[in-house]
Amino acid sequence: MGKRQILITNDDGIKSDGLRRLVECALSFGEVTVVAPESERSAASHSLTLRHSVDCYPYDFGIEGVKAYTCSGTPSDCVRVGSLYLMPEKPDVVMSGINYGYNVSSDIQYSATLGAAFEGEFQGYHSIAFSESNNGIHEVTDYYLKELMEEMLKREYVPGYVDSINFPGCKLSECKGVLRDRTVSRTPFYTDRYKKTADLENGGVSLMVDGIYSPVHEDDTDYGAVLDNYVSVGVVKNLC
Repeated sequence: MGKRQILITNDDGIKSDGLRRLVECALSFGEVTVVAPESERSAASHSLTLRHSVDCYPYDFGIEGVKAYTCSGTPSDCVRVGSLYLMPEKPDVVMSGINYGYNVSSDIQYSATLGAAFEGEFQGYHSIAFSESNNGIHEVTDYYLKELMEEMLKREYVPGYVDSINFPGCKLSECKGVLRDRTVSRTPFYTDRYKKTADLENGGVSLMVDGIYSPVHEDDTDYGAVLDNYVSVGVVKNLC
């Protein structure tokens, strides 16, 4: 049997720091192919490009042994073109992330990080999503990433589900450890509203979403875990 084939994507774009850190770690476990959006595609969910072409270009990722491509489409497009066209053989696992910002609670339905993982699972691949706080503190992520990646890769692929890991944005000394089997919280991560940015002709109005961070603790959930400075490990059911 050859080396494990790993396809990695994200929704923050090919140049994101989280993507690079994920790739560097994944190299310990197999051969890595990166297919990532040319620029940010946050909140694209599981959307696909159907009515115009998807453009892919080789990309110098700067890490020896890594084949990389940019893609003009969504993260889900990246998984499809990567696994169905660009890679010489099908991936054994799809990894998405490391996202800049948690993917917990109801935000999961909008997440393109999870959308890419859902697409990987839909295509029949074991898929794992990795996310962390957007406050720039990576100590917990960098400490636990390799250990948890190895743990996830040892799991048997269960059709219909993806693995989802969220790392809290605290100092390592403040992290309380890892909580597994977390369920998805139904508490909204943000309370959304819209603010007017301009009046338009003919009575129109230009609006911008104005989400208010609304932390509400829920026991045994992904959201509750990261609020309490734990790493959250859980599975999310694919709706497909």
